Order: sequence, then C-alpha cells, then structure tokens
Amino acid sequence: MDAGKRLINEIFNGNKRLEIPFFQRSYVWGEEQWERFLEDMYYVCETKKTYFLGSLILKQQSTNSAEKVGDRRIVIDGQQRLTTLNIFLKVLCLKTGENSIFEQMFKLLFNKEIALIHNHNDREAFEKIINMDQLVQIDNKDSISLCYSYFSNNMDISKLNLSIILSKILFVGIDIDENEDEQQIFDTINSLGVKLTTAELLKNYFFNRENIAMYNSYWKDLFEADNEVIAYWDTEVTTGRIKRTFIDLFLFSYLQIKIQTKNLNIKTEDKLEFSKVEHLFQSYKKFITNYLNNDKESVLKELKEYAVLYKENFDHKIIEENLSHESGIDRINALIYGLDNSTLIPYILFILKRNQNINQRNELFEYLETYIMRRIIVKATNKNYNQLFTDRLILNDIKNKADFANYINTQADKINYMPDDNELFEAFNNNIINNKAAAGIIYFIESKIRNRNLHSTNLLGLNKYSLEHLIPKKWRNNWQKLSNEDDNNKRDRKLLTLGNLAIITQNLNAKIRDSDWNKKKNGTNNNGLNDYTRDLETITPYLKLSEWNEKEIEKRAIDLYNFAKDLWKI
Repeated sequence: MDAGKRLINEIFNGNKRLEIPFFQRSYVWGEEQWERFLEDMYYVCETKKTYFLGSLILKQQSTNSAEKVGDRRIVIDGQQRLTTLNIFLKVLCLKTGENSIFEQMFKLLFNKEIALIHNHNDREAFEKIINMDQLVQIDNKDSISLCYSYFSNNMDISKLNLSIILSKILFVGIDIDENEDEQQIFDTINSLGVKLTTAELLKNYFFNRENIAMYNSYWKDLFEADNEVIAYWDTEVTTGRIKRTFIDLFLFSYLQIKIQTKNLNIKTEDKLEFSKVEHLFQSYKKFITNYLNNDKESVLKELKEYAVLYKENFDHKIIEENLSHESGIDRINALIYGLDNSTLIPYILFILKRNQNINQRNELFEYLETYIMRRIIVKATNKNYNQLFTDRLILNDIKNKADFANYINTQADKINYMPDDNELFEAFNNNIINNKAAAGIIYFIESKIRNRNLHSTNLLGLNKYSLEHLIPKKWRNNWQKLSNEDDNNKRDRKLLTLGNLAIITQNLNAKIRDSDWNKKKNGTNNNGLNDYTRDLETITPYLKLSEWNEKEIEKRAIDLYNFAKDLWKI
C-alpha cells in the first residue's frame, strides 16, 4: 500500500485507465455539492492556495501483453469526486477554448479513449459529455447530465484559471497492490468514514462487464429493481452496537444457513471464521472457492430464492403499526426489531425456506416468542443466542415446535433453558428490567389480551409508546412520606419493577409525572394518565383505584404474571 499526495496529472497521465466498478451505484452528487465545489474552485484560483479534494483509493489491476494500457486501476473510493472533477474541467475547457489540454490529460494518448471508465448506469451519459467538442444543451435528468448543466449555466470563467487548478488541487491518494486482500481495503475504507457495504463488494465479485444478463437476473431484479426496492434493502437497523443494512443482514444470514449444510463438511475453524460479521465479504470468497469449487452461479440461484423470502417476510416497520394478537411472522418481526433480537434472523429465514406448512411455522413462532419473552422477563443471558440461532438449530434441522422444545429441554449445559412459571413469578415481582425491555413485555401482553374485548381505538405500534413509572422516581416531592428509611428504600426498588410500569401514548410532562396519584391520573387540561392510556387493558383498570402503593404494585405484578403465564405457556 502506497499513500501520499497526488496531483491531478499524477492520477490522469495519458497511460493510466481508471475504472469505476461496473456495477457500482450511480453518481449521486447534487446541486448542494456542485455549488460548494464551484465556490471552492473560485477560492483556489483567487488565493492560489493548495486545495485537498479528498481521498482517492485505487487498486492495481493486472494487464496482459495484448492490452495497450500499461496501468489499470479500480476506483475503490473517489467516484463522486473524480466524476465531478472531469465534468467541471470539461466545461471549463470548452468555455475557455482549452479543450486540447483536457483531451491530453483525461484521455489515453495512444487511442484517445476516455481515461475514466464509468459504471453501467452512468457510462453513456458521462462519455457523451467528455467527448463533446462544444457546449450544447442537455435535457436529460440523470445526475451526470444535471452536473454538466449546472456547471454550464453557473460557471464564471473570469474567476477561474485552468493552470492554477491543475497545480493546486491535491488528493490524498492510496494505491493498493492487486494482490492485497479486499477485506483490508474494506476495513481501510471504513476507517476513513466511507460507506461501502459488503453487498457492493460482493456485487463486483460476482459480476463483470461480460455477464450483464446474470447481473440483471440475480441481482438487479432483486435488489435494485426500483427506488422502493433499493430503499428496502438499504434500510439500516441497529444490531448490537452498530448499524447494518438489510442487504448485509440478509447476506450474513444466508451464509450462516449455507455453512451448516452437512454434506459440505465445513471445517470447524472455517465455520468460526465465516460467522464473523466484520469479515463477511472475505468469508463468501473463501467459502465459494474452497467448498463450492468457485461455482458462483449456484450461490446466486439460492440467494435469489432466499432474498425473495426475506423481502416478503422481514419488515422493521411493524414496530410502527398495530400488532396482531395472532402468532406469526409479524410478532417475530416485533421481537427482532422492537426488542433487539437480530440474532434470530438466520434461523427465521431457515424456517421460512425449510418448512412450507404455515400452521407448523406459526406454532413454532408462537413457541419461539414464548421462549424469548420468558427469558427477557427473567433476565436470562442472550450471549449464546448467536451460536444457538445461527448454528445449532440450523445444523440439527430444527424446524417445528416439538423439535425446538425437545432440543432446548435436552441440552445438558442449561444455558439456553426455558424459564418455568416459578421463575417467571419471581421476576414479575422483583426483577428490575431496562426500560426498552419492560415496555416491550407490557406491550406484547397488551397486544395479546386486548382482542378479548371490543375497543374504540387500535393498538399503536410498539415505538409509539413510552414507559411510565406509576409511582415516580421522585416520589418524595409529592407523595405521602413513609415511616422510616427502610420503607423508603423498599419503595425505591419496588417502583422499578414491572408492577409499577405502564406503557402510555405520550410522555407526561415533568410536573404531572412527579405529581401525587390523583393529579397524575387526571392531569391538567387533558395531560394525565387517564388521557394517555385509553383502552389499554394493562393499566386502565388500575386507574380507578383511589390509592397507589406497594401493595397495589404487587397485585398488578401478579395480574401481569398470570397474563404472561397463560399467553406464553410451556
């Protein structure tokens, strides 16, 4: 790896061809960036100060004796800046009559072909502009053409000087050898704050300029068919401490399913390597090379089948919508995206593919909800979920309720055990659970029990509710004083347990939140608990009480326990 300052004439020298990966996403800069770029060029020409245009990462490509190009590089990072620079300088040179200088720098000396080869989406528009010999009006609405039109219409050549620009613009250039690991490139790019997903790397690994038909069938139609489809796969969700896109989550999940295929005989050390999210691209390459004899198309065919299932079933928006009381994929989505259980995704995708019986699937999903919710309530560790849901259950072909229950109940280590009713009872009365999990527990109970009665309002999505402590944490300000410090301490702990927690549709303001029980219920001007808990069966019956204290908290905890025990039966 060679890093350092790069002048424009070091990047474009008449014998170097730069290739934007053929299936890279389109040029996306808009008027805000073009305006800033133009103002920066005015500043450079006025002050004659050195101007850094940003980073540029190029990877060396091999050439053969039949090629006349002596130096081929893939543009790993810098597509937007290089494209804008080329169009800007083309317009400037046409306006000032210096097009011959542009031709010498930005085209190859031996055949006058354009030195910067664009991706499949932008190549036609880009080459049309770069090959112009005079300024003409373009009516096309693609970003490349709009960039040309912007500079054509807004450039003031009296403020610009080509020689100064060519001598003062610098890039921070990083040149990478063709034998260096792409995963290292990916890590390097991320360290510089540049967004490049595993999907982008894989797309250019699977396809090239010679197999566009395969790209259209196995990738574009699935992941890039239109803006709505692109937006779905680009959706970011938080997994652990980082955000990941749906497409990367999907690609990870598929690989975890695939490596559990017994007849492939994946080595244990390779399984461990392939399960690391941060090395996903490299894992795909190694897996396909070492275990599938480089059969990329077989992977693409299966990816297509799984991708259709994924898009049909995984929906993070469920936490914004009314949740059905019926067991099924909607409630599983709420578990995954509302309560941070993304480790379930590979196993759920496996079930969707392997079990076509909807009734059996929903029975398993119901039991899986029981398993996860009971463990959340008793605060059982989820540290082993990754191994359980991306390895053991898939490897052992566990695809129905009976097999799942039997597998969990027969494990000797008991780490992944199913909590019993006694532990559940103890947890409802005494456990202090974080706010997000507590709100989820109460919401899931509410979504199940409210179908027993007719309601004038629908249940909102999980994300639409806030968690409220009925006895406030600052109860000493307005609630009746207790007789001794020991009782005060007991209340401080008891108010943090599930019996004292409720979901409400809107946060109470601080004055109401910390008020006494009567004022907290009624508020002033429709801003109390009665107004923000309409039709919620987990709280409205208790608002009829004239007093709220530790005894009532314990009664409500038992009520919630009885709901949970019946809803999540073992």
